[in-house]
Amino acid sequence: MTTLVYGIRHHGPGSARSLRAALAGQRPDIVLIEGPPEADDLVTLAADPDMRPPVALLGYVPGEPRQAAFWPFAVFSPEWQAITYALDAGVPVRFCDLPAAHQLARKAAGKEQPEPRRRTDPVSDLAAAAGYDDPERWWEDVVEHVPGPAVFDALAEAIALVRAGTGDLDSRDAVREAYMRRVLRRTAREGFERIAVVCGAWHVPALRQMPSAASDDRLLRGLPKVKAAMTWVPWTYGRLSYASGYGAGIRSPGWYDHLFSSPGQPIERWLARAAAVLRADGVPASSAHVIESVRLAVALAALRGRPLAGLEEVTEAAHAVLCEGSDLLVALIQRKLVVGERLGTVPPATPMVPLQRDLTDQQRRLKLRPEVIGPEPRDYDLDLRKPNDLARSRLLYRLALLDVPWGTTQQGRTRNIGTFRESWQLTWRPELDLALIEASMWGSTVAAAATQRARSIAAEAAALDILTALTEQCLLADLGDALAEVLAAVRDRAALDTDVTHLMTALPALVRAARYGDVRGTDPARLGDVAVEMITRICAGLPAAVTSLDETAERAMRERIDAVHAATGLLADGTSREQWLDTLGRLVPRSPPLIAGRLTRLLLDAARVSADEAGLRMSRALSPAVPPPAAAGWAEGFLAGSGLLLVHDDKLLALADGWLAGLSADAFTAVLPALRRTFGEFAPPERRAIGQKTALLDGSGRGPVVVAHADEDLDPARAALAAGSAALILGWPPLVTS
Repeated sequence: MTTLVYGIRHHGPGSARSLRAALAGQRPDIVLIEGPPEADDLVTLAADPDMRPPVALLGYVPGEPRQAAFWPFAVFSPEWQAITYALDAGVPVRFCDLPAAHQLARKAAGKEQPEPRRRTDPVSDLAAAAGYDDPERWWEDVVEHVPGPAVFDALAEAIALVRAGTGDLDSRDAVREAYMRRVLRRTAREGFERIAVVCGAWHVPALRQMPSAASDDRLLRGLPKVKAAMTWVPWTYGRLSYASGYGAGIRSPGWYDHLFSSPGQPIERWLARAAAVLRADGVPASSAHVIESVRLAVALAALRGRPLAGLEEVTEAAHAVLCEGSDLLVALIQRKLVVGERLGTVPPATPMVPLQRDLTDQQRRLKLRPEVIGPEPRDYDLDLRKPNDLARSRLLYRLALLDVPWGTTQQGRTRNIGTFRESWQLTWRPELDLALIEASMWGSTVAAAATQRARSIAAEAAALDILTALTEQCLLADLGDALAEVLAAVRDRAALDTDVTHLMTALPALVRAARYGDVRGTDPARLGDVAVEMITRICAGLPAAVTSLDETAERAMRERIDAVHAATGLLADGTSREQWLDTLGRLVPRSPPLIAGRLTRLLLDAARVSADEAGLRMSRALSPAVPPPAAAGWAEGFLAGSGLLLVHDDKLLALADGWLAGLSADAFTAVLPALRRTFGEFAPPERRAIGQKTALLDGSGRGPVVVAHADEDLDPARAALAAGSAALILGWPPLVTS
């Protein structure tokens, strides 16, 4: 019997290429790979044409999907190349690591770190011993650029020296290696003559020098165990990188993919791709730039004594030549190429929970397949008058209700509740597959699961605003079966809630839901009635709620009043709107300055207060007798959100200017934060127009007076004609001119 143990670095393209060549030379009867044995039945799916790395094995505990672990693979992962070699050669391939059933049980018991790979990297120790401060650069020089099976023996010898100097092994490593040796012994007893073992380089010495089976059995006796399930899920290059927090991550998955897949001239091809990325972003990058970048990268490698230019050299060359010193453009290349934007796919035959299968079918039918969209955020504008777009919207809202946030609404673009336009940004992440497995407890289809989830929230929610928001979600997601129960919960909670602030927070979502139902053709018949009841109770309790507020509570109350005011404007019931405005009118005299100013503005906008009356109130609020902070609060409430009043009403602008001009230096300093906050909310054109008009004021509180400059060349005769016409219009006596 011949057993060869190949020590690799996870996701190393040099290891992958050398391993493939070594296996072709050994021609083993069976290939054993570091990984969970529960996935043995899934390994044949790697030969499916629809299986495209990066992908990952997902192990989880049914019913407890938060107990899960991932084993990722890229096309340049040595383990993946070992799998595909064995499938192509027609020889058995199995996993030989500690079963996921034990690993997940140990994780749940807090006996190991959450990552399924070892966090410490012996490559770092070897790189440091060789005088390298970057382990990936050392790996490239020693392994990636030195192809051939001979590297495995040299690496095993080096790792043995590192292990000899580390003392006692981590208990997790000891248990895992004991199980690997058990699998190796069992495989030999089955009669296989040429056995190939592919594992992390750290484990090679433990598998080449086998202790007694009895000692391994003692280590493995009594291990905790859970029921574990396995499947394949798509992965991304971003999740293979160090930045994602993945313990066995690499700095540059996109670069490694290029090194593995490039048929020749990897430096030239890489820099040509970098130039293409820049051109796609509107940055000029010619073939001359590429040629000079290649020359610089090769020269840097020669100066540093490296066998070939590595990522550091090509990045410096791109920074100096292609990017002309721009760090932003280098960051663009880093994101697009060095890390890479790639999302893998798994074949339809992959085991899935029914909820995953239903979502996959809907994604295919609605033309929203994640592998087509890609791993980067992608914007979608939906026209809800189109059946396909409406179905997409409902699907995304249902997933959000299930805590599977595939899409997020873009409030600042075109989406408005109650209209026919929605904007979404879709980003598929590997964790969403795990979230789907967790959500499968609610049902076997997305619609059924979302309905049951809504019912559960309605039964457990204590806060009224959660229930009204849930009502809106049910309508947006078209969950008619759950709406009746949710609405009943809203009625019950609203009847018991005596806190006006809770009612005010909850009302806007309920009103939006009522309007949504009117526009979209659903029939939330009782939503409007509940909203009217809530407005009546808000009007009754609001006078007491606006008294004795500190600054923070005052601002929060102002925001609630704005939200309720907007909501009453959406209701078809005009009586509630009038009731609300009547309440605001009675509230002004007893409200603190910030709220009093805001109420005056709302009443002015609703034509309940004339412009003259608003000016009178502003004059009183900004009079010298009023403390500057109180006056600033009133002005902030009155002006918040829009500066058009000051642009179009010279009287109000002059009042504000006169108040500011009359402040002392200390008082101005005290009110400056409020002023900056108020004017900072105005649109730039508004601020510019206010500044231009203020330049004509003299700080007296009177309107602008335009006086001709003494040096201006005026025609007295034409001026007399204009003055006479103005006097006639104003009813003044005729002007006498000499």
